[in-house]
Amino acid sequence: MRISELSRVSGVPTATIKYYLREKLLPDGRLTSATQAQYDQAHVDRLRLIRALLGPGGLSVARARRVLEAVDDAGTPTMELLGIAHCALVGPAAPDRDLGRADGLLRRWGWSIDEQDRDGRAALLDALEAIDAAGFDLPDGAVDGYARAMLEVATMELDHLPDDSPEAAVRYVVLGTVLNEPLILALRRLAEKHVTSRRFAPEGGGGAGPAAR
Repeated sequence: MRISELSRVSGVPTATIKYYLREKLLPDGRLTSATQAQYDQAHVDRLRLIRALLGPGGLSVARARRVLEAVDDAGTPTMELLGIAHCALVGPAAPDRDLGRADGLLRRWGWSIDEQDRDGRAALLDALEAIDAAGFDLPDGAVDGYARAMLEVATMELDHLPDDSPEAAVRYVVLGTVLNEPLILALRRLAEKHVTSRRFAPEGGGGAGPAAR
């Protein structure tokens, strides 16, 4: 198909496709003349991945390019590829930052984390330090409990990881991370309301929460 047809099939404006080509996010089409090229279904699929990275994924062009370069490298192991996708979703860690507190927790939980994944470990440390800065005291064992719950969630999610292509795996990880986190947060809040209503409802009160009494 020509670029105009690629635009129609993918729903991506022609000018945007040309921008992705210039930025080396989208591979060139097969040249049929000096000014014409042909594209195929692989380009349609690639456009969907690019849109997922730049749209819901919220990645910059530079970070999206890094992920796509790993996708295009046939020698990139799946674990490393998914690690690159995850790291692209968090901010960069300062190179001299002490991550000992986060590393100590990960060792205690027995989690296998690549030492090169400074960004993910720094994100954990940021969250812990924000709690400390707010003067909020977590209940004893809360962080360990969260870790156990998230390990169960991660196991369930990756049990369904697509294995038909690297593109599908990366799209699953990026969109699953970005789109599922609001779902997890909403379920957590609803679960807390449910537990609250059960614990504080008067006997025989049909589950009314404290605000209703």
